Amino acid sequence: MLRRVGEKDQDDPVARAEQALAGLSGEFKNWMLIEASRLAAAHAAIIQDGFSERASDELFRAAHDIKGDAATFGYPSAAAAADSLCRIIEHAPELDKVPPELINYHIKAIQAIVHDHTKLDTVTVAAELSRKLRGVADEYLIHVNRDRPEHLDAILAPSIVPAD
Repeated sequence: MLRRVGEKDQDDPVARAEQALAGLSGEFKNWMLIEASRLAAAHAAIIQDGFSERASDELFRAAHDIKGDAATFGYPSAAAAADSLCRIIEHAPELDKVPPELINYHIKAIQAIVHDHTKLDTVTVAAELSRKLRGVADEYLIHVNRDRPEHLDAILAPSIVPAD
């Protein structure tokens, strides 16, 4: 069958999926802003009321959702920073003993990446920031888990989040 130039193959599911994603791409920034706000709100609740189980779970879910969605939505550095935050929440023996600055830096980095993503030079800066956050988080987690080898294996494993 001959096709005219520019004619889309409506029977190709990949082409249809790409077309659908292209149609939604304008919404990605909005979705990421909403997810980043949710993360900030969860963090604010912890600052105000401490690390209750409910507050910790909400912080983890918000970070985990960003980790899962950010790369798809064009924010791979936010995914890397969110992955690092998830690792802290999962592997710190006592969340209330985690230096508050460590969590705060992750929240602020994700916020900055999402809000400033439109600037051309921010992609490189965001990737470097996420890489450094992961390094600091890993150093902290290795130190606080030095007597918990089952956690060290998970901490030292490579990230499954796509690289920039």
